[in-house]
Amino acid sequence: MTATVANTHVLGPIPEGYDRFEVEQFLFREARFADESDYDSWEALWTEDALYWVPANGTDNDPAQEMSVIYDNRNRISTRLKQARTGRRYAAAPVSNLRRLISNIEFLGGRPNPDGGQDIEVGANFLVLESKSRTNELWGGRVVYRLRRSEAGLKLAYKKVNLVDNDKPLPTLGFLI
Repeated sequence: MTATVANTHVLGPIPEGYDRFEVEQFLFREARFADESDYDSWEALWTEDALYWVPANGTDNDPAQEMSVIYDNRNRISTRLKQARTGRRYAAAPVSNLRRLISNIEFLGGRPNPDGGQDIEVGANFLVLESKSRTNELWGGRVVYRLRRSEAGLKLAYKKVNLVDNDKPLPTLGFLI
């Protein structure tokens, strides 16, 4: 999936069947799983065709043409989590204490999915407090989520994290899993 396909397609109307409370609870749960290093639960939220993108040096770069902090398909998400589960990742040792705040949740529109249905695209602002042994970091930005209805409930098909300061060196990436 290229950025052109993923991000320049015009959003359609907000699809029916997505309840605001259910969507907000899903986003809060996803943040909690990440904060608490509950990798199994966090991984279970993703669809099989998922894409996780953290752009560098801007917000609408083409990840096929420019560097990204993270540009992971579903297999790479799984690999990243397997590495995190070992407890031997230098960048995440010892594991940071994290807490995410999510606000300004907006339903942005609908987008066709490969199953013939409509995903809902949701935007939200975030602030993450990362407490490490010697320092604290604050991370802020905007996230675009694409959620898909499944038999098991909502699933995460796409997540794009636009860090406010993604044009600066990042001292750690542990909060991104």
